[in-house]
Amino acid sequence: MNTKLNIVPFSGAEDIKLHLEGVSHAYGDGESELTVLEDLSCSVKSGELVAVVGPSGSGKSTFLSIAGALLTPSRGEVHIGGRSLSGMNERQLADLRLHEIGFIFQGANLLPYLKVEEQLRFVAKLGRADKEQAARRAAELLERLGLTARRKHYPDKLSGGERQRVAVARALMNDPSVILADEPTASLDADRGRDVTKLLAERIKAEGKAGVIVTHDERILPYCDRVLRLESGRLREG
Repeated sequence: MNTKLNIVPFSGAEDIKLHLEGVSHAYGDGESELTVLEDLSCSVKSGELVAVVGPSGSGKSTFLSIAGALLTPSRGEVHIGGRSLSGMNERQLADLRLHEIGFIFQGANLLPYLKVEEQLRFVAKLGRADKEQAARRAAELLERLGLTARRKHYPDKLSGGERQRVAVARALMNDPSVILADEPTASLDADRGRDVTKLLAERIKAEGKAGVIVTHDERILPYCDRVLRLESGRLREG
C-alpha cells in the first residue's frame, strides 16, 4: 500500500502554516543507524487541528520535535508560518519557536511561582511584546477559556483541567502560526480531556492557527479535523 499522503503544494499556498516535505531522520551512523522517520510529508492549514497517533516507538516524539524546530531532520524541508527552517542558526530557530510556535505539554509545565495571568505575561515578555497589548491579549484569552476568575491563582490551586487550559492560553499568547500539543489529555479524565481538546480546537479555528496534537487518547479524535497515523516512520490518513 502506498502510505504517502497527497500533499497540497506549498508554493503559493498561503493558508498552509506547517509543511514538512520528504522529511527523514536517523539516529546513529553506519551499521548502528536507526531510521525513525522516512520520507514523511504533510501539511496543516490555517484553522485545522490534526491528530497524529501511533504505537510507542513509531516516531511521534521525533516528528513533534522536527515540526517544533527543536530537531533538524537528516533530510527534507520544514516550513513554519511560510518560512523555511533550512539554514537558520540556533538563535534564529529560538526566535522562531518563541514567536511562531506554541507548545502544550502533557503536564502543563506551568511555573509554580507565577499566578495564572503572570504565566501569560511572562511569555509575552520573553517575546518582547508591548505591555499594554500583552495585558489585553492575556485578558482576552483568559476570558475565552473560562479562566478570568482564576487569573490570580497559583497552579497548585487549579484543577488538572484548569492547568491545561492555562497551558492552551499560554501557547496562544504570542499569536503563533502553529500550535503543537504533546499528549495534552494524558493526565486528565475523559470529560476534562474532551473539554480541553474542544477548547483548543475552537481557538485554533477562531484564530487561524495550524494545530497538531500527538495523542494516544482515541476519545478526543472526533474534535480533530484529520487523523494521521504514524507507523514505521511513515504517515497515512485515517
